[in-house]
Amino acid sequence: MSIPDFPDAEPPLAARQWPMTVPAVAQIFREGLTFDQPVTFLVGENGSGKSTVLEGIAEAYGLDGRTGHAGRKYAQDDLPGVLGQRMRLARTKAGSRMLGRRAKGFFLRAETAYEQFVKMGYATPEVVSHGESVLQVLDGRFTDVGLYLLDEPEDGLSFSSCLRLLAQFSLLVEEGAQVICATHSPLVAAYPGATVLEVGRHGIRPRAWRDLELVDHWSRFMARPDAYLKGLV
Repeated sequence: MSIPDFPDAEPPLAARQWPMTVPAVAQIFREGLTFDQPVTFLVGENGSGKSTVLEGIAEAYGLDGRTGHAGRKYAQDDLPGVLGQRMRLARTKAGSRMLGRRAKGFFLRAETAYEQFVKMGYATPEVVSHGESVLQVLDGRFTDVGLYLLDEPEDGLSFSSCLRLLAQFSLLVEEGAQVICATHSPLVAAYPGATVLEVGRHGIRPRAWRDLELVDHWSRFMARPDAYLKGLV
């Protein structure tokens, strides 16, 4: 799947107008963005634009922009955001399998996931934790060909549950699905064979997992936590 250049027929957004002020978004407007592997990770600091890009892709594809599948069954009747309305997705021959009467797939957005899971029946307040509800949704919804978008899915997951998440990615890949995941977790981003895109002030650039600032910081912290914490406590 790729995001081609935005259509010239639509009036351009002002360079100083959000979301063009987000370097990653501005780069997509200029160059487009291609996802040529079954699994892709967006990695970067808070505010780098990972979630903004992911939400735009979800809405352009036809998924629930809050959390959920196509049809916006569980969300309010909000129109897609500026980015979701402007994005155009180009699908490969394999990607065409993800379309039927409605787009196939799921968008898991950490900020609104638990609220939406309650509406879907995957979570019961005071009974099922956020992490448990995520695992239930993985088992119930992440099972078939489609486009699966995840925004910080590691939120609420233990180490072993993150490994289970990666195992679910493997099952989706076997089905011919595509996964795009924004994450702060070096464990999640280590999925074998995945494309890793680093998002930041520079825009979007491919990076090897070992070269990520995220991995470097965690490696040095785990080796010498006292050195990191000395100036904080």
